Amino acid sequence: MSGDVMTDSSGERQPTRRQFLKAAGAVALLSGCGGGAGRAQSSERFERMIVLGVDGMDPKLVEQFVSEGRMPNCARLIKEGSFHRLRTSNPPQSAVAWSNFISGTNPGGHGIFDFIARDPETMLPYHSISLATPASGLVKFGRWQLPLSPGEIVNRRRGETFWTHLEDNNVPCTIFRVPVNFPPTESEATALSGMGTPDLLGGYGEFTYFTNDPKQRTRNVSGGRIERVKVEDHVIETSLRGPTNAFLSEESSSEVPLQIYLDPERPLAKMVIGDQEVLLQEGEWSDWVIVRFPMLPHVVEVSGICRLLLKRAYKGFGFDMYVSPINIDPAEPSLPIASPPDYSQRLVNELGYFYTQGMIEDTSALNAGVLTNEEYRQQSTYVIDERMRFFKHELGRFKDGFLFYYFSSLDLNSHVFWRTRDELHPAYSPDLAAAHGDFIDDLYAMLDNAIGQALERVDDKTLLMVMSDHGFTSFRRQFNLNSWLMDNGYVLAKDASKRGTMDYLQNVDWSGTRAYGLGINGLYLNLKGRESQGTVASGREADALMDELIDKLTQVRDPDNGAQVIANVYRATEIYDGPHMEDAPDLIVAYADYYRASWDTVLGSFPKQHILDNTDAWSGDHCVDPSIVPGVLLSNRPIQLDDPELADLAPTILSGFGVHVPSAMTGRNLL
Repeated sequence: MSGDVMTDSSGERQPTRRQFLKAAGAVALLSGCGGGAGRAQSSERFERMIVLGVDGMDPKLVEQFVSEGRMPNCARLIKEGSFHRLRTSNPPQSAVAWSNFISGTNPGGHGIFDFIARDPETMLPYHSISLATPASGLVKFGRWQLPLSPGEIVNRRRGETFWTHLEDNNVPCTIFRVPVNFPPTESEATALSGMGTPDLLGGYGEFTYFTNDPKQRTRNVSGGRIERVKVEDHVIETSLRGPTNAFLSEESSSEVPLQIYLDPERPLAKMVIGDQEVLLQEGEWSDWVIVRFPMLPHVVEVSGICRLLLKRAYKGFGFDMYVSPINIDPAEPSLPIASPPDYSQRLVNELGYFYTQGMIEDTSALNAGVLTNEEYRQQSTYVIDERMRFFKHELGRFKDGFLFYYFSSLDLNSHVFWRTRDELHPAYSPDLAAAHGDFIDDLYAMLDNAIGQALERVDDKTLLMVMSDHGFTSFRRQFNLNSWLMDNGYVLAKDASKRGTMDYLQNVDWSGTRAYGLGINGLYLNLKGRESQGTVASGREADALMDELIDKLTQVRDPDNGAQVIANVYRATEIYDGPHMEDAPDLIVAYADYYRASWDTVLGSFPKQHILDNTDAWSGDHCVDPSIVPGVLLSNRPIQLDDPELADLAPTILSGFGVHVPSAMTGRNLL
């Protein structure tokens, strides 16, 4: 467990070169299992290894694009090496899947079962990837307070990583933005944290939208905040909110003044943030803007970076501006995002400022209508261009050892642009498909180019693998699991008149509740001795209740078309093992194709309707039965097993360097 807590590693040893390249995988040319070059023996050892991690790369699309000639480098890798569908995690959530990859085992071994977990004592949900403990021993001076001991941030993923074992055996490693690695695991590896890294405000991407539109009002929305502003004499006086100032006795958000000067004749504006001035035309994006938030006057300030989009500046009166989530400043990081700590600073010196938050593409702003499809695509293109530039840099300095490089773009853009591919999706439109139906295709081609760059670095002593954590499918209909549980007598409401108005299970009468849903795929029993107000006895009573839930949930049918909504419900004890089973949901709800848990289910709410259309931009997904959304595994060596899975990759990597595979890793050596 100590390997999951970020400590301030001094990094005196010269950091090695490494990247986790998330690129593409392919299929088609070979019927399924791959072949080509001579068979590799299990005793083969490598001097170098490159793993490209491409989140959300789908084997069906790889097959299509390879057959159409759009992915020539994937086609070459298939011909010379091997291709397989890669069994994903159960559930096929990115946090779970990447933890399987990192640890070489299942959720029972690493403790990540869903993006959302809960404290059975308080029944409050929390994010499963990291835990922040506040500073303690506060001494107050009027309105100010000073801590006697600092807070701490802990990575909730437990167990050792494969790269820790590599470094222990003198194999230099670079781990570039692998998910579920915030804070970066204590090791000698050169690492930059990925998915799970918050923005400067502590969330996972909180945009700000300034507008003087009279139809808008100041309010929080999902993933951001709307700020209604006034234009007086072509000037706007407002502020940009920063992180909570823990030095104040009455905690409040820090902020910096923001002045906006609108040109009375032309569609442009000047923004003044601190000592920086930014001049933008309507429709123009800024470069990175450094924002410094004062926390303790003349003593402590926190630095962040953001980008601005001037959406509207109409003759000095109309105004709309998007401000990206404020990222942790990689040149002056206030939270541990790199190992050694100066790695992010060196990247800034060599390549300039870059996104540091874990979920980079701002899908929340798209869903909220703050960014149009075109504007969101622009922002996503900036992301993939940045990732490709950094990949070229990391690949160029990679000499020996292990390099992992991660690409996020396929995953998040498949989530929001799948509606351009599925004509049966409720959010599909011919106009949208005509305008943006090429974007996912273009991204696959760009990632194929990255695979080509990696292939240029491969020799007889280099193993190249391209893998994805899962594939994709359409998310047409959503299921309110908690609503079904309530209407079938498993959950009792405190106040039936407030049904659907309260999140986080706040309207639950636990004395009359036997089961509840939380997270995307988790279903828990209200167990005596575990939950603070448990009603279900362990043993025979719990087993009978689980049998009943499995039977009834797999019989749920969509009243609109008669389709099965839930493909399978798995007992955690039958699919997981390991030292962290106490944190597992009792049942894993595996949805059928085209269905998924509603966002209300994820947050523990109880709307009245059980099944309804998904009309959000978030139109593609993978949190279904794992058999529906396998990932991709491409290799320049033949894979010896026909059914590879994510947990097999860590033992394969260790074995390829001749490093002993620890007993905690349950995966197999694929070579």
